[in-house]
Amino acid sequence: MAANGSKNPTRKQLIVSILCKHLSLDHNLLIQKDFSSNAAEKDIKTLYSDILKSSGKSSNDEVMKWIEFAESFPADSKACFDVLIKLNEELATKSVLLGNGLRTSEADVIVFSAVHSFVVGLANLDQGKMPHVMRWMDYIQSKEALGDLFGTISLEKPGFEPPLHGAKSAVDSNAKKTVQSTNHAEKSEAPSNLKSGDAKKGDTALQEKKKSVETEAVDKDKTKKAVGDKEAGQEKKKSSETAAVDKDKELSVSLLNIQVGLIRKSWKHPSADSLLVEEIDVGEAKLRQVVSGLAKYCNPDDLTNRRVALITNVKPGKLRDVMSEGLVLCASNEDHTNVEPLLPPEGAKIGERISFSGIDGKPEEVLNPKKKQLEKITPNLFTDDKGVATFKGIPFMTSAGPCTSSIPKASIK
Repeated sequence: MAANGSKNPTRKQLIVSILCKHLSLDHNLLIQKDFSSNAAEKDIKTLYSDILKSSGKSSNDEVMKWIEFAESFPADSKACFDVLIKLNEELATKSVLLGNGLRTSEADVIVFSAVHSFVVGLANLDQGKMPHVMRWMDYIQSKEALGDLFGTISLEKPGFEPPLHGAKSAVDSNAKKTVQSTNHAEKSEAPSNLKSGDAKKGDTALQEKKKSVETEAVDKDKTKKAVGDKEAGQEKKKSSETAAVDKDKELSVSLLNIQVGLIRKSWKHPSADSLLVEEIDVGEAKLRQVVSGLAKYCNPDDLTNRRVALITNVKPGKLRDVMSEGLVLCASNEDHTNVEPLLPPEGAKIGERISFSGIDGKPEEVLNPKKKQLEKITPNLFTDDKGVATFKGIPFMTSAGPCTSSIPKASIK
């Protein structure tokens, strides 16, 4: 497998071109200088090192690992697909191969150039089997503006048609006006028919007309009732849909303000053996004092200088006479014999808000205990089989990557 990528001069030329573009180097000058018949025999690692020297940078071990991936990318379609499925799993919890996603790395552009020729020909059905790879490819081709070097990969993205509010109510309103005008016209016709003929005929005509009017009135009442029932049903349905939307909002993790915190100091609670008290830095002028039930599972010294995920918009209150201004999120196994705080990655900024892909919204200023918002949201917080903290399977993300725990498939509270 390793031989497939490294003996293909065309792939090497693409990698050289994309690296020069990424590093803002003169591609033609570099080709004349380095990509001679001699350079064609060089492997991609050596070419990468040569290009870095030209840019005044030094090589990176992590990038070298991804160069091995690019060199070993197979030529066989079935093998390519299997390798991309594994790459899809790798990209499930991060936006790019290396770095924080704010800019692309050398590893990203090298691997992009290695897999592009296979991915560009994938059918929509196969694209759907590797959503994270397709999202990543689309990001790289847009971020690096690679249209002049590679064919653009087309992605099917879901469309959106806004609902036409008010269209139905306008139709109903017009229908009501028609019924009312018909009713008015019929009432005005009744006396005009009595102007001719003798009294007897007039009486008979009057009785018949009265009977006809009464029948029509009954029919109209039935029609109005049917229209009213229909409108009531629509209002009920609308009310039900509004309630469902409100319920979804009530259960959304966006209500929580979860921030990266750093425990500066930890000690035992003065009057409760099961509790610890921590002073936690979330980038504010004053450290937050938090009481947590971790005494049974953690040593105060081990928590000092440890990163944690802290809910900062819970209502402050005293726990056994000590004020608490937050909630440290912890992972726990099923029988609660193993409990530990979630761990944001090194490099995550103190005080940054933890985000969830595809879920936007401002947090509540202070959670309302009467609405039991926290109790409704926490059943959807858990770690996956790799220990990545998630809300309904969506990772807790920071600028440096996801929050994790050493306890897989754990509940989070």
